Amino acid sequence: MKTIVPNFFSKNIYLSIFLAFLFLSFTSCAKKVAFQSSSIVPAARGQVTIKKDDNNNYLIKVKIDNLAEVKRLESSKNTYVVWMETEESLIKNIGQIKSESNFISSKLKASFETVTAFKPSKIFITAEDNADVQYPGSAMILETRRF
Repeated sequence: MKTIVPNFFSKNIYLSIFLAFLFLSFTSCAKKVAFQSSSIVPAARGQVTIKKDDNNNYLIKVKIDNLAEVKRLESSKNTYVVWMETEESLIKNIGQIKSESNFISSKLKASFETVTAFKPSKIFITAEDNADVQYPGSAMILETRRF
């Protein structure tokens, strides 16, 4: 029986390919940040995914489970608004979150997706009376840590 022993050159090639693949997999991944627990809606859990695209814009995706209907909050509001804090400490309203529920599942799910030219440093959600407000209200529902 003949055993095949790889030579030194082929070992280095395989190692180099493996390291290059490992490096590319870490650099191409999007950043995922979990929301911190909410005192207003304690069951709500979610995460934010941020990825820089080829045009140097930032794709922001928000996914939330167990988000209570906005009308059922203690201080009834009309909509959830997603906010972004930039590296320059500017606060921007980036949109309204839509919730979805169905008769098969009792969990309330919500999702949101947008593209922005500003680099976000924090994402948070507030309950508001209308979606086009310029400044966030005091009803902070969910927020991320700074990233």
